[in-house]
Amino acid sequence: MTHKGKLFFFCGKMGAGKSTKARILADEHRALLLSEDEWLAAHFPNQIESFDDYIHYSSLIKPFIRDHVAHLISIGTNVVMDFPANTRKQRQWFLTLCNELACEHRLIYLDLSDQQCLAQIDKRRQEQPERARFDNEAMFHHVTQYFEPPGDEEGLNILQVAGND
Repeated sequence: MTHKGKLFFFCGKMGAGKSTKARILADEHRALLLSEDEWLAAHFPNQIESFDDYIHYSSLIKPFIRDHVAHLISIGTNVVMDFPANTRKQRQWFLTLCNELACEHRLIYLDLSDQQCLAQIDKRRQEQPERARFDNEAMFHHVTQYFEPPGDEEGLNILQVAGND
């Protein structure tokens, strides 16, 4: 019997630290890290000017990502996906993939307050000024209106990490 890899993915508001946690987790589990931001920048450079653009281009890469992840998992590679699982629909995409692959998964839910997220966004904007156009309080509130915390009824293996952990 072939050993399958495990899939790790994240839920948390903008600024919760998903990308930072993804890098740490990839190192801890000797996993391949896939970043949505990197894929979008590589395939659609300078084309994302709005949240609607992000939604559009993100949906275009999903079929390629799905096939790539399916192959990696099937050959026993652990995969950490720095892609949002912030809505039920997004989490269902991950769960469907895991069910089709019959692989283990872990959803890491970074449960931080709005104030904690905004403080981290402010810090990130200062450290990476090129992100200032999107990393701001107005964008945080726009994106947060769509956020749905995960629930046990979704059938996911959830690890909840509180803001002070």
